[in-house]
Amino acid sequence: MANKESRSIKEQIELLKKRGMTINDEEFAREQLRNISYYRLKGYWWDMQEDRERHVFQDGSRFEDVIARYSFDKELRLILFDAIETIEIALRTKMIYHLSQSYGGLYYTDDSLFVDKTLHQQHLKDLMNEFMRSSEVFVKEYKRKYGEWEDGRCVLKQQPDVWVIFELATFGTLSKIYKNLNHQLPEKARIANEFGLNLHNELSSWLEAISYLRNSVAHHSRIWGRNIVKRPMNIKNPKGIWLRNPLQEAAQKKPYFVITAMLYLCEAIGAGNSYKKKVIALVKEHPQIPIYRLGFLNKWDEEPIWKEK
Repeated sequence: MANKESRSIKEQIELLKKRGMTINDEEFAREQLRNISYYRLKGYWWDMQEDRERHVFQDGSRFEDVIARYSFDKELRLILFDAIETIEIALRTKMIYHLSQSYGGLYYTDDSLFVDKTLHQQHLKDLMNEFMRSSEVFVKEYKRKYGEWEDGRCVLKQQPDVWVIFELATFGTLSKIYKNLNHQLPEKARIANEFGLNLHNELSSWLEAISYLRNSVAHHSRIWGRNIVKRPMNIKNPKGIWLRNPLQEAAQKKPYFVITAMLYLCEAIGAGNSYKKKVIALVKEHPQIPIYRLGFLNKWDEEPIWKEK
């Protein structure tokens, strides 16, 4: 089967019009398609089609609405990325402090503190790779002080303390290391408690979901209409304000669930108010956007966790 031929922007516009999309301002459409690819925009008009096999649009489908959805999604990703950074820094800090206080600055190298020894070795490798390829000034200084060059590569004579090496760990690596900590460690429970959760497996589940979302956000991937493959588990007896009305199975797959889980964690570490205000303000600024596509169902903002203080 032959690949499809590349279409000019003019041909892209004609194809959309032929399929029933209303384009009131063709110059506007040309400008958008010069900067945002046709294929990227497809995810934002997918539900506007009445016949997805033949790609025929419903009456009233407008190109301007597609761009409005795209812009909304872009602004939402920026808000989410900021909140994820806050959670990531708090997680890193707690994993450094609580465990190093009990087991020393090299605790992360001690396989007796971890459940799966093979995973532990992989995580050590990931940590070191992230550290060694960094161009941060403190890494260069550490290499200068403790490194030796062998066959064109730097080999460290001394393992970095956790507060040094964890500064370069990705959110994904941190969440994996936390999950692999021995379940009996009181420090593992303490970290979950400080995030407002009772059980370490609840926090592990939430971190996995947030890590999945973070990867999408970091690569500028669409959040709009996406199903979240890794979703947070439902929690029992929450310490803070959580969802009053349990979500149906289908709704749990939508971004709203993990976005709300992030709010819960931010509230637990005293950073929820700014995040909440930004999300609510974005929704209010775009009343025409069908946010149910993200899982924001009717009366979502009447949930106690989303009510403004």
